[in-house]
Amino acid sequence: MAKIISICNRKGGVGKTTTAVNLAAYLAALGKYVLLVDLDPQANATSGIGLSPEYLEKSIYHSLIGETHPKEIIKKTRIFGYDIIPSSFDLAGATVELVGLENREYNLLKLLDKVRLNYDYIIIDCPPSLELLTINGLVAADEVIIPVQCEYHSFEGLSQLLEAINLIRENLQGDLKVAGALLTMYDGSVKLAKDIRRGVRKNFPEYVFKTVIPKDIKLAEAPAFGKTILQHDFNSDGARAYLQLAKEILNLEKYE
Repeated sequence: MAKIISICNRKGGVGKTTTAVNLAAYLAALGKYVLLVDLDPQANATSGIGLSPEYLEKSIYHSLIGETHPKEIIKKTRIFGYDIIPSSFDLAGATVELVGLENREYNLLKLLDKVRLNYDYIIIDCPPSLELLTINGLVAADEVIIPVQCEYHSFEGLSQLLEAINLIRENLQGDLKVAGALLTMYDGSVKLAKDIRRGVRKNFPEYVFKTVIPKDIKLAEAPAFGKTILQHDFNSDGARAYLQLAKEILNLEKYE
């Protein structure tokens, strides 16, 4: 049965989608069967692996509102063992449609339970907010990875996110675990980035991944070509970092 990991931060532009897309790619490259779930109405993960959201007949929206079995919307990527449940701009309306439903926080979990046995890992790219879709993404997850950008406002919103995770543990999903904070967009030549790296390691109340994702133009370029960093430039610093992250996650699992 798949381990479900949500990639979540209420702040945008922190490398959340980049992490979801590329972590999934390297877990697949290391021999795991992986499903990426694009839960963001912006559909950046979907376009980032080469699909056009505007041309999809069906997306996660149709499964969330109960119209379509998830097997009917899963798409294969160009990497063996790496599938995606794509998003589309229709998903923005799902919040309104879900609001009146009983147990609306569990819709994604019920959806993923239908395909969970087919994968080793399910990676969820959550929206940069704390609204109903994100709550669904957290309730469905076993673990949460929180990307933290190495910049001045890196701690902005972290306390609210951790508080939300605690509330979900208390009321909706008691086994939800914070896998850790992941430092992203790190530039070792900038003193502030080094200070933030030390600050996160010192003050973050949960685990902080040893892997640090560097600021790398190749990571920024890859989505424009509809490719993961593994496909775009596997020799880049960003590619090596995501390979290291995937290995770190697999190693940590051995000790659980």
